[in-house]
Formats: sequence, C-alpha cells, structure tokens
Amino acid sequence: MEDENPHSGLLGRIGVHYRLITPDQLAEAMRIQGQYGNQKRLGEILLDRGFVDQADLDRLLQLQRIYLKRQSDGVRKDPAAPPLSAQIEAPPPPPVSGAEPGGGRKEAGIARVLALAVKLGASDVHVHSGAPIAIRVGGRLAALKMPPVDAEQAEKLVTEYLSPEEREALASTGDLDLALHVPGIGRFRASVYRQRRGLDAVLRPIPPQPPDLESLGLPSIIARLATFHQGLVLVTGPSGCGKSSTLAALIRLVNEDRRDHVITVEDPIEYVHPSLCCVVNQRQVKRHTESFATALRAALREDPDIIAIGELRDLETTQLAITAAETGHLVLATLHTGGVIRTIDRIIDAFPPRQQPQVRAMLSESLRAVLSQRLVPTVDGRRRVPATELLFVTPAISHLIREQKSHQILSILQTGRAQGMCLLDDSLVELVRTGAVRQEVARRFADDPRRFV
Repeated sequence: MEDENPHSGLLGRIGVHYRLITPDQLAEAMRIQGQYGNQKRLGEILLDRGFVDQADLDRLLQLQRIYLKRQSDGVRKDPAAPPLSAQIEAPPPPPVSGAEPGGGRKEAGIARVLALAVKLGASDVHVHSGAPIAIRVGGRLAALKMPPVDAEQAEKLVTEYLSPEEREALASTGDLDLALHVPGIGRFRASVYRQRRGLDAVLRPIPPQPPDLESLGLPSIIARLATFHQGLVLVTGPSGCGKSSTLAALIRLVNEDRRDHVITVEDPIEYVHPSLCCVVNQRQVKRHTESFATALRAALREDPDIIAIGELRDLETTQLAITAAETGHLVLATLHTGGVIRTIDRIIDAFPPRQQPQVRAMLSESLRAVLSQRLVPTVDGRRRVPATELLFVTPAISHLIREQKSHQILSILQTGRAQGMCLLDDSLVELVRTGAVRQEVARRFADDPRRFV
C-alpha cells in the first residue's frame, strides 16, 4: 500500500538503494518514528540509532534534495533510481548474440564497461535494471551515454561471469557477494542482488597488487598498527570508505617485514597476498569455510600469528575475535561504524547486558588501536583522500573502557598527539590547510562543523 505522503520514507528508500542502511534498519527506524507519531525526523532516528553517521546522513539529504528538485522541475524519476551527476561516453558495444546481421539491437558488454571504469580510475560500476549503466569517479556517480538496460539485458550482463554454483546461490538467496576475475582487465569485488525491477550489481575494481599506505594517502603513523604482536586492531568507517584497502595495506606491511603465519578470513577474497616473508593463507566464506565464526574457531588450532577478518559482522565473530586477541594473536579486523569512541561503544552494546561487564574488561585488555576513516572529495573533484581518526589504547584509555567511561576518551584523543593520536576534525583541518580539500567540503564530514566556518 502506497504511503499517502509521497515524501514519507523517501530518505530511507534512498539509503537502502545506496546500501547505506539495510531494509531491516529502515523498518526499525520507521517503527520508532511511528512511536513518536511521525513527529521525529527519520534521519535523526537513523543517526541516533547509529545506523548512519553524520557524513552518511548529509549525503542522503543531498540525494533527497536532488530527487525532490527534479520532481519539482517536472522530471518523472523513480526515487530508487540513482541520480546521475554527469554523462560519459559508453564504450563501443558489441552486437547481441543471435541478432540479425545489420539490424540487430546492440548493448554494452560488461567487460568493455569494466575496462572503461579501470581506465578512468572509477571506484564502482553500477548495473541497475531500468537505468543506464553508471560508474562512480571521485565519489560522484555518472551515467554512460546509453539507453537504460532492461531487466533481460541486466540479467545477461550481471550473470556473464558467474559460475553455475554462483548462479544457483543467487537464485536461492536473491543476493551474492563474490570476487570476479575478468580476463585481460582485472579482479572486481561484486555485489549482486535482485530488486523489484530485476537483477542489479555493483562491481568495484581491485588493483592487481595490495596497496601500501603511501599510495592510499594515509599518514605514516598508521604503519604502527602492523607492529603489534598481539591484541585487537580495528579499521572502521562507513561503507565505501576504503577499510578493505587499508586492511590490505597493513597485511602487506606484515608480509614484507615479519616472519609469521597470517590467516585471512574474507567474504569475498579481494586483494591476493603472495607469501613473501610470511606464510599467508586466505580463506573465503562459503567457498573455503562455512562462516567467519567457523573459520575463527578453526584458526586457533592452525598456529597463526596474525588473523585478519574481513568484517566483524555478528556477535559470535566479534566474541571470537576478542578471545583470539586475548590469547596471544594479533587480530586485524574491519567494522562498519563511525568514530573510534562509537566503535568501542558499539562492540560492547552488541552483547547482552549481563555479558557487557565481562566484554568491557576483555576489550580493555585486548584492544590496541582503532582507526576510523572517511574518503573526502578533493578540490578538483577527480579523486578522494582519506581523513582519519586514530586511537592508540593507553593504560588510561583501558581504565576508561573498563569503568564504562568511554565518553571521556575524547579528551585523551584531543591531547594525545604526542602518542600519534588524531581527531577526525584535526585530519580535516590539515587537508584544508594543504589545499587538498575545500573548507565547505570538510565541514560536511566534520564532527564539529563550527571549526570550518
């Protein structure tokens, strides 16, 4: 049943489309909104619940304004379709298989689109049923100059490189995460999912070699995260902020400098790490192991020195990661959250209340560092640079975690520059000072926008 107010829930639908929130999170937020008699804004609820951070909310509001402006200009557009900021020439399309000579309809092959995306340095390729193929360059989505692909075309494009087993899994579950190898072009992380108009996919190019910190534009102090010999190190941030690349850079550092056994658990495997100074074993969920938790339980019997976890997705995985860190392993993991203090609170709050005192004590002893990062558009708009917030856990911070006073960590962050710590806003200030980022752009990403007035 359609909502009587055409704008009600629009922000949430856009958030789900861009995968900034999940359908379950939207449903929960709208349920809470109903409890307030629809008097509380949906964006405020999403922020309060920790489903988005301020940068994600600002982006959602901007996308909503674009959609509403287009509606007011008389342009009919589905609210779930991506607003396209520019048009790029599509690559020369091959004829459709079986088309009549000289008169067959043509469509862009996905390999040609992926080759163009790699050439332009795009971060993502979007194939959506009912819309033109689009690529994201410098954080902005741009459509190829081509007609929208219909559901049948999208199905062919999306499934072209899937194995029979992957097609069966997609048909069974309706979504699929995997890594694709396209001969002559490269590797891509792909998320394939079915929606009401047909089959969609978002593909992200994976460089052939794991990156280093310098190529990612990260400060050299972050190399210190790879020097710990035991404990938990977290790389956090919103979707699409480069967490996987930073984790890969840390694994590369370890692989080049140490003589250890490294086990990675990923879904899917993105960067391929050859064994250099270390022995590196990479395991993919659903292909080499049943789940993150299953792989972690097994890893404790496989004599690892370092365990890298693609994402702490659930309570069991988080609990096993903390246990592994406590028992003498270095655990590197990513977590979808914003800000180092919110990361600590979210881990503890994920556990039932009766377990939280124990988890707080375990985390206070095992946590070594938290890195939170954002990708911020540069002045020329052609690329994005990381803004970082970095916490190294000192005895004072361990005490605050144990005593349920994580809100007081902010003051240590503000004065911890000598220990290598940094606030997100301080990182943004430096980016503005060096001319890499405009002040008004930094303001959108800042925790305290007043610093950029």
